[in-house]
Amino acid sequence: MTVSASLGIFIVSLAAGLVGALSGVGGGIVVIPALTILFGVDVRLAIGASIVSVIATSSGAAAAYVRDRMTDMRIGMFLELATTSGAIAGALLAAVVAPGLLLVLLGIVLLFSAAQQVLRLGEEVPPVGEPSALAARLGLAGSYPDRQLGREVQYAARRVPLGFALMGFAGLVSGLLGIGSGALKVLAMDGAMRLPMKVSSATSNFMIGVTAAASAGIYLGRGDVDPTIAAPVALGVLAGATVGARLLPRLSNRGVRLIFVPVLVAIGLETLARGFGVGL
Repeated sequence: MTVSASLGIFIVSLAAGLVGALSGVGGGIVVIPALTILFGVDVRLAIGASIVSVIATSSGAAAAYVRDRMTDMRIGMFLELATTSGAIAGALLAAVVAPGLLLVLLGIVLLFSAAQQVLRLGEEVPPVGEPSALAARLGLAGSYPDRQLGREVQYAARRVPLGFALMGFAGLVSGLLGIGSGALKVLAMDGAMRLPMKVSSATSNFMIGVTAAASAGIYLGRGDVDPTIAAPVALGVLAGATVGARLLPRLSNRGVRLIFVPVLVAIGLETLARGFGVGL
């Protein structure tokens, strides 16, 4: 790996960390396509580096979000039971899945996430409702201070079984693709459980590092983590995630989505094309 290539990877990873911290989806959704498309890195090594980047994103943003009271630790730890199990299963399956199929699956995840974000453009916070019986029993409710709205926003989880099932699938995708599957985590919390977007994003950032760590050992053992690639990725993502964690409390949910949707669509289409062997 040349110095110029390492610098290029660092810059791309910096942007990935910023986007990942703002949206809660992890830097892997940008890192993997960038490494494979721009730098010609084998998809399995790109996924290995992405696992490192996901842990770096979580480390860079999680502490700030906990400090700002946007991360719901109780909900995160409960849902992590599902994602960790799924991540281990996905990492074991990744060894027998063809690289082209991995790229196609990644593109689908990206475009699905973009569609979900578009559907939520007009909603700043979800309507406040009573927690479900299971959510009340588990204490899955809380509040966070919203600087944009200038008030304390109350929330309570709903449809907990559906959210838990989606988290299991998110973990499977994480272990298979090495992206942290934050898009599906945010979908489960924002869409299924009806938590505010900022809480979903912050809690997802907290969770993705744990999910990635569950499968990281398997990738390391297989030799899919190249230090010359993973090091600039981790440094760039960590720096970007730290900046993103400072910006999120000052942004509206709509602003975050408007920035992120075009990025998801562009990368998703390009990744799908590569997976099918067609260059855009």
